[in-house]
Amino acid sequence: MNKDLSAGEQHRLIANTMNEGSPQARALGFQTLEIGEAVAILKVPYRPEIVGDPETGVIAGGVVTTLLDHASGQAVHAAMTEWTSIATLDLRIDYMRPAQPGRDVLARAHCYKLTRSVAFVRAVAYEDDPDDPVAAAQAAFMLDSSAGKKPGANLKPPRSKTEGAA
Repeated sequence: MNKDLSAGEQHRLIANTMNEGSPQARALGFQTLEIGEAVAILKVPYRPEIVGDPETGVIAGGVVTTLLDHASGQAVHAAMTEWTSIATLDLRIDYMRPAQPGRDVLARAHCYKLTRSVAFVRAVAYEDDPDDPVAAAQAAFMLDSSAGKKPGANLKPPRSKTEGAA
């Protein structure tokens, strides 16, 4: 993490990078409302393009799944003292009711346990009150999912067979 930034500024930077760096999160319009102390609260604004059933106007379940997964990942980053790559190992979602048509959906995620290699998160999706959830999630994330490689290392082009040949 950048030593010149406060922990809150670092968490906000990581959250914004995750929202803008993920084509899916960017297309869905995810916004991080709060981040810090192992908690992230995100919002997906209601738009006709993310409706799953045009007759009811309810947001698609896949959008809610993505929101919960993304909020959970941000909560993991907010719980860590050193940045490392993460990957979703397991994500279980219980859908409790349809989202209200025409309403933004929020997700609140809390990373409640970090081990050397796994982070554990609970999250809920809701409109107004986390105690009246649209869905609830339990997730596990692998820490250091790139095995210590620098970010983007997997994006380097492979060497040609003629490189290094003498």
